[in-house]
Amino acid sequence: MYALARSLLFRLDPETAHQVTLQGLDQAHRAGLLRMHRVESPVTLMGLRFPNRVGLAAGLDKNADHLDALGALGFGFVEVGTVTPLAQEGNPRPRLFRLPSREAIINRMGFNNAGVDHLVAQVRKSRFDGVIGINIGKNLTTPVERAVDDYLVCLRKVHADAHYVTVNISSPNTPGLRSLQFGEQLDGLLSALKQESALLDRGRERALPLAVKIAPDMSDDEVDLVAACLANNQIDAVIATNTTLDRAAVEGVTHSEEAGGLSGRPVEAGANRVIRRLRERLPQMPIIGVGGVFDAAGALEKRRIGADLVQLYSGLIYRGPGLVKACAQALA
Repeated sequence: MYALARSLLFRLDPETAHQVTLQGLDQAHRAGLLRMHRVESPVTLMGLRFPNRVGLAAGLDKNADHLDALGALGFGFVEVGTVTPLAQEGNPRPRLFRLPSREAIINRMGFNNAGVDHLVAQVRKSRFDGVIGINIGKNLTTPVERAVDDYLVCLRKVHADAHYVTVNISSPNTPGLRSLQFGEQLDGLLSALKQESALLDRGRERALPLAVKIAPDMSDDEVDLVAACLANNQIDAVIATNTTLDRAAVEGVTHSEEAGGLSGRPVEAGANRVIRRLRERLPQMPIIGVGGVFDAAGALEKRRIGADLVQLYSGLIYRGPGLVKACAQALA
């Protein structure tokens, strides 16, 4: 049935189809029609109990407006955001493009969201009983040199309601953001966030895990430097990876020259390369693998090379909600 639904949705503008799908899921959930069996295969990581190893990647539900409906698809965890201190429109449309022949998507959304206060209010209303991650970023108008201020604002506001927080420093759609992945800028950002998190933890008598999401477009030496910084700052997990700027796998395909991050099948190899390298350098740190998971075999491969959890996004768009159960069963 999903193949038919997808054929209809793919006749719409991608961003319109995105909203129609989420609204349809909400209506189905309210009507009690979303009762997909969640595979229960608990695992404890970062001090958190995950009902299963399959999660929804950030970006699909930026404002946590659809958290309950998406959670009902069988995910063990859902990551919402990226959220910024202030609401922002993001980049001008069109900013989302499908490449069906490559099972890929290009987006240059630009952290469009309703602001952190809205997201927190939505999370507090949610009844989803899995793990909730909140992905945080900086506003477009905030200079990169002051990015830490935005991350700290978001951390303070989400601390009480998130199960874990992801620091997004790898989106290609906010100018200068990826520069935060390296050297003194990365060390300074993570050090400030860990110090603030420790203060908030003491005040609330809890330990909130911090994860960092990185890009696939790094050399092995760059991955090594990032890994060392994560370890030195005692980061709790790493998410590998975000979208890629590499167009080699989609060269000549309609929309392949559009600016933005490429996700889906073409990012799988790059994401897996980074996961392997991280596992070599960070043998104990939890890794959340994301990028190009389209079937159970893809999820199992990420697990085999070192990922403890996996996340879906583009695969969900192309293959439908049955992918969640298939991956969760395989990883169980």
